[in-house]
Amino acid sequence: MNWAATGATALALAVIVGAFGAHGLRDRLDAASRDVYETGVLYHFFHALGILIVSLMPKSGFLTQAQAAWVCGLLGAGIVLFSGSLYVLAITRIPALGIVTPFGGLAFMGGWLVLAAALLANR
Repeated sequence: MNWAATGATALALAVIVGAFGAHGLRDRLDAASRDVYETGVLYHFFHALGILIVSLMPKSGFLTQAQAAWVCGLLGAGIVLFSGSLYVLAITRIPALGIVTPFGGLAFMGGWLVLAAALLANR
C-alpha cells in the first residue's frame, strides 16, 4: 500500500469534512454536536499528517517498511473509528454510536506506541 498517498488523501478528506462541517452543517448542529464534530476533524488532521510523516520514515532508515505499515494502519483505523464515529455521532445524535469511538482511540494509541517501540528497537 502507498501510505504516503493514503496520508495525503486523508488530509484532503479532513479539509473536505472540516469545510462541510463549518459551512454545510453550521445551522444544523447544536453547539455540543459542533464540538464533537470539530474534535473528529482535529484528530483526523493530526493522524493523517502522522500517516504521511511515518510513511516517509523508511526512506530515512528510521523504520522498516513493515513497521511503518503497522503504524500507518493503526493510525488509519483510528481515523475511521474515532473521527468517523464522532462525525456520525454529531450528525445523527445517536449516543449508542459513541461506543465505537474508544476503539479508534485505542488504535491511535497503539499506532504511536508501535512507532515508539520501533524507533527504540531500531536505534
